[in-house]
Amino acid sequence: MLSIEGNIVNTDKVFRGRIEIDESGTINKIGSPTGAADFIFGEELIFPGFIDLHVHAREDTTHQEDYKENFTTAGEAAINGGVVAFAEMPNNPIPPIDDASYEAKNNLAKKSPVDILLYAAIGHNTKPLTKKIPYKVFMTKSVGDLFFNAKEELENTIKNYSGQYVSFHSEDPEILEKKTQELTHELRRPPEAEISGIDFALKLIEKYNIFGKICHVSTAKGIQKIIEAKQRGVKVAVEVTPHHLYFAKANKNLQVNPPIRTKEDCATLIKLLKNGDINFLATDHAPHTKEEKEKGISGMPHLDTYGPFVTWLMKEHNFTPEEIARVCAYNPANFLNNFLENKFGEIKEGYIGSVTIIDTNKPTTVTGEMLKTKCGWSPFEGVIFPGSVSMTIIKGIPYQSKLGTGQEILKQHDK
Repeated sequence: MLSIEGNIVNTDKVFRGRIEIDESGTINKIGSPTGAADFIFGEELIFPGFIDLHVHAREDTTHQEDYKENFTTAGEAAINGGVVAFAEMPNNPIPPIDDASYEAKNNLAKKSPVDILLYAAIGHNTKPLTKKIPYKVFMTKSVGDLFFNAKEELENTIKNYSGQYVSFHSEDPEILEKKTQELTHELRRPPEAEISGIDFALKLIEKYNIFGKICHVSTAKGIQKIIEAKQRGVKVAVEVTPHHLYFAKANKNLQVNPPIRTKEDCATLIKLLKNGDINFLATDHAPHTKEEKEKGISGMPHLDTYGPFVTWLMKEHNFTPEEIARVCAYNPANFLNNFLENKFGEIKEGYIGSVTIIDTNKPTTVTGEMLKTKCGWSPFEGVIFPGSVSMTIIKGIPYQSKLGTGQEILKQHDK
């Protein structure tokens, strides 16, 4: 059993308490502090474990892209960034599109040190799997070969997924086709492509009774479309990424789909994440190598920096601990818990003993040397975030990046 004491955060309050985690990795007691725990934290904040609903770990049965990330290294990067579980996207050389291909990839994912939920891919003429899982559809060309070239093609397939959980990469393929000769990536994938794509995704979600999620929205106008749909009862949630909150000027390292937008978009997205109109902070972790980025591949890695980025939201944009718990743990867990046996998202008896401990007063300077992702770089290199991840506890086992595994930490603690 592991016991920790400190400032415990849930979505409704922050309180001083003691967490006891049993040998099965489950929280079996929340009580008053006694001063005799395995770990006693001072001003640090103990959050329900952070969950990232949008990760590209890159490993599949071909192992063609293991050179840039696999399930083991993605799990290590997650722990380094305070992430205790993630959902993994299906745009691989062999995508999981049926029961056999899904189970084959799921067997690979089991070697990760954190829990992983796989999305299955929706492609031409695919059908839902026999087990309850989430799905991802690429409305237009992104990284990988599984996408649709026209909205009519997509609707002919998506109608088979009534009642399913479907996440949408929403950019209008017909608008993008007209923009292929533009000079920059941002002009080739303009805001109107995302806004039109969101309109169409919302139409499909409503028409076919889908539990929808719109991925990595980058525009204020796109978010407004989703807010209006929610108000009329459409079952839709929405993600936003760190890069669409932080950056407002693109370069090769920051090329991503959809592109980096304006300062005004950043400010609006931050406001809507804070007030609850945006449901999830999800990274779209895409661990392409530096060489691939030089060739114009879209995407950037984020798992290692999830926790430090959260402290930027708290210090620079006045997010409360409760608001962080909502968008980084509770809301993502409400999605994840539909498919996994463990209960994530709250520090509560009977829930999984996986927590994220944040020190908002110990700055982090991001360097390549601190990263666990196999691709070895971050768009935040050189950035000084105002806080850091003190410890990530996975099912009762504590991890700390400078000390290694929980067993090593406990030995130091005993000394």
